Amino acid sequence: MRTLLLMLMLSHCGCQAVTKVVAPSNVRDWSPDQAVLPYAEFRGDQVLVHNVRRCRYFSDDTYVVNHSDKTYALADLQGVDYFVIPFKNMPAIAHTMISFEFRPADRPPQWLVASVEIRKEVGEEYAVWKGSARQYELMYVLADERDVVQVRANHRGEDVYRYHTTATPDQARQLLVDVLGRTNELASRPEFYNTITNNCTTNIARHINRISPRRLRYDYHILLPGYSDKLAYDEGLIERHGTFEETKAQAYVSTKATLFAEREDFSELIRK
Repeated sequence: MRTLLLMLMLSHCGCQAVTKVVAPSNVRDWSPDQAVLPYAEFRGDQVLVHNVRRCRYFSDDTYVVNHSDKTYALADLQGVDYFVIPFKNMPAIAHTMISFEFRPADRPPQWLVASVEIRKEVGEEYAVWKGSARQYELMYVLADERDVVQVRANHRGEDVYRYHTTATPDQARQLLVDVLGRTNELASRPEFYNTITNNCTTNIARHINRISPRRLRYDYHILLPGYSDKLAYDEGLIERHGTFEETKAQAYVSTKATLFAEREDFSELIRK
């Protein structure tokens, strides 16, 4: 039966997709915004993150790609935020991201976002069926918030919600170390994305459960990530501001992201 299903899937995908189904790869004709993989080096309390992305967008598909290497002190890591971006016309499905908040004593605060995404080839677009047919590799994008938040709020017109989590600084550090370890793994051993089992939200849930075993249960809130913020609210993983509906309304940042798009203190302003 498994062989028959694979044959049917291959016939549907076409001959060009056969090599993808057989094995994932880090060597393809990647979309420019995803052509460079990030990785990290730990040096005591310091972590050097290579290839932190900051795309400057002029439209959804017109942008200038910039990457830089940045050093972060784990002692400066104070918290984690959880972003939820529901799909248009399909709010039960969403993209999710986590953002790490660093507050150095002698510099302005900064945030590092981890966004688990399909790694697109040039001209490739996302399709749900392809996500379950071994047609996309998985990548961790490590980026500035002005990149990953702005493109969604300002250029795609998506609704972006930001929730401050209840993670302690120590939990935030454990989570970051686990996320960067996974980032390094993918840089050396590529994996296929899977719409159900290996996507943005399931990876975040695994990170949480690795630092706090069985903290999150796998149910429809994770399989349908548009409901994951409700699960986080019920489980006490995000700060509550009244009811869930009131908390969600306060978490909406798309309007601020548009208003403060050109500001260097973008991340601070969308939190006010």
